[in-house]
Amino acid sequence: MLAILERIDPHSDRIDLLVELVDSLRPRRRQRARAIEAVRTLTQLLRGNPEQAWALRSYIVTMLEKRRHTSLYSDIGILSNDGFFTELKRRIAYRFLPPALDDLYLSDALDQVLYADDDYEWVRSVPDADWLALFDVVADAPPPLDAAPDRARLVTVLGMLDAIRTLSCRVCALGLEPRLVHSYSEIEDFDSPFLMQNIEVNRYLDEYGRFLEGGVERPDDARHLLVMLEQCEDVIAKIRRNSLSFGTSVALTYVLVAITQSIIRLRKLLFLVDLGDAAQEATHGSSAPLALPAPAAMPGARSHEPGALVAASHTPQPPRPFTARRAAAVELAQELVEAHNSKYRVRGLLHDNIDLLARNVTENASRTGEHYIAESRAQLRGMFKAAAGAGFIVGFMALFKILLGYLRMAPLVEAFLFSMNYSLGFMLVHVLRWTIATKQPAMTAQRIAAGLHSRDGRRIDFDSMAELVNKVFRTQIVAVLGNVAVAFPTAFLIALGWRQMTGQHLVTPDKAHHLLHDIDPFGSPALFYAAIAGVWLFVAGLISGYYDNKALYTRMGQRVRQLRWLGRLLGVERRARVSRYVEDNLGGLMGNFFFGILLGTTGTVGYLLGLPLDIRHVTFSTANFATALVSLDYQITWVEAANAALGVALIGAVNLLVSFNLALSVALRARKIQFTRSILLLRALGRRFLHAPIDFFIGPKDVDAKADSFGTDRTATRDAK
Repeated sequence: MLAILERIDPHSDRIDLLVELVDSLRPRRRQRARAIEAVRTLTQLLRGNPEQAWALRSYIVTMLEKRRHTSLYSDIGILSNDGFFTELKRRIAYRFLPPALDDLYLSDALDQVLYADDDYEWVRSVPDADWLALFDVVADAPPPLDAAPDRARLVTVLGMLDAIRTLSCRVCALGLEPRLVHSYSEIEDFDSPFLMQNIEVNRYLDEYGRFLEGGVERPDDARHLLVMLEQCEDVIAKIRRNSLSFGTSVALTYVLVAITQSIIRLRKLLFLVDLGDAAQEATHGSSAPLALPAPAAMPGARSHEPGALVAASHTPQPPRPFTARRAAAVELAQELVEAHNSKYRVRGLLHDNIDLLARNVTENASRTGEHYIAESRAQLRGMFKAAAGAGFIVGFMALFKILLGYLRMAPLVEAFLFSMNYSLGFMLVHVLRWTIATKQPAMTAQRIAAGLHSRDGRRIDFDSMAELVNKVFRTQIVAVLGNVAVAFPTAFLIALGWRQMTGQHLVTPDKAHHLLHDIDPFGSPALFYAAIAGVWLFVAGLISGYYDNKALYTRMGQRVRQLRWLGRLLGVERRARVSRYVEDNLGGLMGNFFFGILLGTTGTVGYLLGLPLDIRHVTFSTANFATALVSLDYQITWVEAANAALGVALIGAVNLLVSFNLALSVALRARKIQFTRSILLLRALGRRFLHAPIDFFIGPKDVDAKADSFGTDRTATRDAK
C-alpha cells in the first residue's frame, strides 16, 4: 500500500493507481476478514502520512471533477425504460461481451475499480465505522500552503441534484404509461401525482440552485416533495392490489418495479442533499458528509471571504459521530457497489419482476382450486361422479393412443398425434365439467397457500390449515377412485368389444406384456416417469393460472363480445354466453391443452435426445392394465396382477405428491410465507383424525357441520418459521 501511495500524482485523473490501491484491499476468496484489516491498515498509513493523505484526496477529487456523476446515481440498481424482455436480452448479451467503458462517466470508473462480481461482499463485510474513519482521514487531510481549494463536496452534490432531476422525469414518464392508466383509470380523474412530483422536484432544484449561487440563505426543505412521492407510492400499492382481481402482465410488473426503485433512490438522494436535516444534525455537534459549508464557498458566491471558509474546511477535526446521514451515505455507496456487481445478472431481474406475476398466477389458480374441494359427503358424491365421467373419456383416449401407435408415423408426427389425443381429450373433460384427479393438486395447493391465515408470513393458524388439508385429502382420494373405478371397466369393455368385432385382440401378447412392464414399480423406471408427469401437472397448473390472469387483464370476455361477425353467426345472446365462458374457462382450456402437449411429446423428445424420458399417468396406466388383462386372456398370475395394481397405486401417489409439493412451494414463496414446521400441521391433522376418523375420510354429513367442532383450542396460533 505504501508503495502505491508514494506513486500517486495528485493532479492526475488516470484510474490505474486507484485500481491498484483497491486491489491491495481486496481479499482472496473466503478471506473476508482480511478486508477489515486492510482498510484499517490503510487508514493508519494515511493518518501517519498527512502528505500522502492529501495527495490521495487531491487525486480522487481530480477524477471526480473529470467525470459525470449523474448516471451512477440514476442508473445503477434501477431498471431501464426498455422493458422486461429488452432488458433480459441486454443482460444476457452483456454477460458474454460487456459494453465498452468510457472514462467520461463515474459509473464506468466504478466498473474499472470494482470489477470482480463479488466485490460487494467484502465491501459490506467492512464495518461502516471503519469506512467512515478512512473517509474522514482523506477528507480532513491538511493541504499544502500553496494548494488551491478543491470542489469535492460541490461536485458530489451537483451530481446528486442532476440525478434527482433525471429520476423524477423517469418517474413522471413511467407514471403516465398507458398500461399503468389502464390498470388504475381513477388516476385520470385528478392531477397525477407522478406529474406533480416532477413539478415539485423542478421547483425544489431551482431553489437549491439559487442557494448555491448565494441568492437565498437556505432553500426550502423537501417535505412537500416527499408527500408527493408518498402519493405516487399509494397509487402503486393500489395498482398492485387491483392486479389480484383484474390481472397483470410482465410489462406492467416491470413498470411498477422500475417506478418503485426510482422513488426509493429519490428518497435516499434527497435525504443526503436536503439541508433541512443538516441544521438539526449540527445542533447535536455533527456534520453531514454532503452538507455544504455555506453558499459563500461556492463559485459565484457573494461573500468576500471564501478562502476562510475553505481553509476552515481543511482544519483537522476530531472523529465525527456516526449520524443517520453519514450512515445513509455509506449504505448508498454499498448499495451502488452491489447493484453494479449484479447489473448483468439475470436472476436479479427475474426475482424483481416475477414475484408479483407469480402471485397473480397462483391467486387465479387458487380460485380454480376452490372447485376441486368438497365440503360434505354430498359434494364428495358429486366429485366421484365427475371423476367417473373423466375416467370414461380416458378409457377411449387410451384406445386412440394404441391405435395411433399402430400407424408407425415419423417420430414428430407421432408426437403431434399423441399430443392432440391428450389435449382434445382433456379439453373435452373440462368442457363437460368432469374431473381428472391428477389435475387437482396443482390447483388445490394454491388454494391451501391462499387459505393460510398469515398476514406477516410467520403466524399460521394450523387448525384452519389442517381443516383445509383434510378436505383436499379426502376430495383427492375420491377423485382418484372415480377415475380409476370407471377407466378400468371402460378399457376392459373396449378391449372385449374390439375382440368381438374384429376377431383379434386390441394388442398382441408381446404388447400386452410391455404394457404390464411399463407400470411395474420395481422392474421399470415407472415411478421416475410418474414424477415427470407430476412436474407437467404442476406446469399445467401454472399455465392455467397464467391464462386466467391474462383473461382478466386483457378483458377477454369484453373483447369476444365486441366481435360483430360472431354475433351475426351465433346471435347476441349466444355470443354473450360464449364471451363469459371464454373469460371464466380460458385458463382451464389452455392448461389442459398444453398439458396434453407436454404428455404427448415427452417420450419423443427423450427418443430423439437419447434420454430416458417418458410419462406415466395413473388413469392411463389403469386403462392399459385392463387392456393387457383382456389381451392375455386373463392368463396372468396373482403376483403379476398384484404388482400391476401396486404400480398403478404408486404411480398415482407419485403423480399427486410431486405436483402438489411443487405447486405448494411456489404458492407459499409467491405469498412470502415461511413454512418449515410441518410437525405442527401433522399434529393438527392427527387430532382431527382421532376425534372423527370416519368424517376424516368421507366428510361431514351436512355442509354446515363445522370440522373445527372437535374441541381444539383455535386460539393457540403458533409461529411457523
